Amino acid sequence: MTQESNTFSIKNWSENDRPREKLVANGSAALSDAELIAILIGSGSRDMSAVELSRLILNHAGNSLDKLGRLSVKELMKFKGIGEAKAITITAAMELGKRRASELPTAKPVITCSDDAFKVLQPILGDLPHEEFWILYVNNSHKVLAKHQISRGGFTGTMVDTRIVFQKAVEEAAVAMILAHNHPSGKLMPSMDDKRLTQKLIEAGRIMDVKVLDHIIVTRDSFYSFADHNLL
Repeated sequence: MTQESNTFSIKNWSENDRPREKLVANGSAALSDAELIAILIGSGSRDMSAVELSRLILNHAGNSLDKLGRLSVKELMKFKGIGEAKAITITAAMELGKRRASELPTAKPVITCSDDAFKVLQPILGDLPHEEFWILYVNNSHKVLAKHQISRGGFTGTMVDTRIVFQKAVEEAAVAMILAHNHPSGKLMPSMDDKRLTQKLIEAGRIMDVKVLDHIIVTRDSFYSFADHNLL
């Protein structure tokens, strides 16, 4: 049994085929997704190499790094050969990739409709397991000046401090803003608390001369716009 399992060890492969050696020799772009994940986990199970185990995990995620990034530590640990440490390493790497992508320089988007706002907000809020409240601060041309997280809550709600909302508006020299929060449950309809908060911020905005253009409720696949439903 020991002799058979040794054939699955990457140590027995040609140096040109080992992920670490390939990365050093040819750069990270030369490696497949499975090979990069294999470097993260370091070793496989008794029955398969780290690369084969990585391919198995990727296949479970539909060969999608986006779907892989949404797997929890507990879900990753269901694979034989993936303990807590390896699962945490994969999760951390996926989050780093997401954060790097969010920092790439892009032209500031212009919000012309609720769908434009959703495209900006979905990558931020769509996959979260808890509620967060964010605001897009915009100028006269509705170009996004900044995106700010105002609060973070639990599974069913989050508190919003009106003073922080308008302090950020003044700091960004914004003339308008788009409110946004997510519903981890996937339900799109606004609650009475959502409606009350929206009206509270609209009234405060009139005093501060900062217009509330919309309030977007975000789920993974869709959104609800207060403006589209004439609730502003």
